[in-house]
Amino acid sequence: MAKPDGAFDLKIAVIGLGYVGLPLALALARIYDVVGFDISKTRVSELKSHLDRTEEVSASALRATLMTITDDPDDIRAADFYIVTVPTPVDDENKPDLGAILAACRTIGAVMAKKAIVVFESTVYPGVTEDICGPELEKASGFICGKDFFLGYSPERVNPGDREHTVDKITKVVAGQTPEVAAKLSQLYGAMTSGNVFVARNIKTAEAAKVIENAQRDINIAFINEVAMIFNRLGLSTHDVLAAAGTKWNFLNFTPGFVGGHCIGVDPFYLAHLSKELGHDPEVILAGRRINDGMAEFVAGQLHRQLGDAAQKILVLGLTFKENVPDLRNSKIADLVGELKKLGHTVAVHDPLADRVEAKTFYGIDLLNHLDDGNGSDCVVGAVPHAVYMALSGRTLRNLAKPGGMIADLKGMWRHVRLPAGIRRWEL
Repeated sequence: MAKPDGAFDLKIAVIGLGYVGLPLALALARIYDVVGFDISKTRVSELKSHLDRTEEVSASALRATLMTITDDPDDIRAADFYIVTVPTPVDDENKPDLGAILAACRTIGAVMAKKAIVVFESTVYPGVTEDICGPELEKASGFICGKDFFLGYSPERVNPGDREHTVDKITKVVAGQTPEVAAKLSQLYGAMTSGNVFVARNIKTAEAAKVIENAQRDINIAFINEVAMIFNRLGLSTHDVLAAAGTKWNFLNFTPGFVGGHCIGVDPFYLAHLSKELGHDPEVILAGRRINDGMAEFVAGQLHRQLGDAAQKILVLGLTFKENVPDLRNSKIADLVGELKKLGHTVAVHDPLADRVEAKTFYGIDLLNHLDDGNGSDCVVGAVPHAVYMALSGRTLRNLAKPGGMIADLKGMWRHVRLPAGIRRWEL
């Protein structure tokens, strides 16, 4: 795969080759000299063998790229740009965990040369890039920030499993420590996105834009989850209500369910943390988080009542945090399984996309080998709308649920599937 004519003579180092970093590095490598760095030897070995376990990138794309993939910090020495795409999770108290991003700063600081530009894509709250990462880079390098090296921020907008809004087809927000740095970042990313770049006023503005994007979605989903709790008391299907309300031209398209993963269920806590540091009580943000984090307990309680408050055999379909991706991080379906077990139920879980070892390691869940291993369950819970589950027929659902059993359709997957007589239907 030859680079296009006029490719810039720049060395780009992408730090972190997960959901965000790998697709970005491959897109940039079509134009620039790119080194993709990850601290996981296993991850690097798999990628060199053309295997991306996140399934965001195909084997053919990995075979075709000219990008260097490495776990050796010396390979990223003296790059022109360092782009940091490491995770920024929260700890057990839902406080920002900046450990990975600070470790990345130390790695970069040890190998960067003067005039380097360090760009952060990881989600942070306003001020982290300049007030925390800048000093950490200074400490590791011995250089002066704003004189010997410069900072930038370009928030990631990866939506796992989305083949339409890929990193090269979206608007890339950029911000630089100086106008000159912002212009360089606009050129850098613009070459990848056909010029689709928005230059934010400053780094803190770009950081703030990112942290509210997912917080906004979290709050909207929380509203729908709360009305689902209300409609449930009325015996109404929230999905039926939404189908009617959605005919209005400006009604927002959100559905009830579990909010997990590494973005929507995490980012609002970064904004809440900053808010508290500034002396403001983030009522709406944390209220949304409480509602969404409480959905597993609510749904388990509703299912328990529907089943007569007696221990039953329950089959849960889906474990990943969202549909059609293998990512198990921060899966709220695992919380649902735990709540159902607390209520005395026997719970089996099937997910064709989830890694069996990760499911066992992260959550202590042994996934079923085959879907029909769950046949004859008292209750079948449609938890994650994987395409394979969306396509299930009434006959298959009849086999999964025993006579007199119940189909609990949390995502409205089977609203239009005719169920055999005797099989009960319950929707969130």
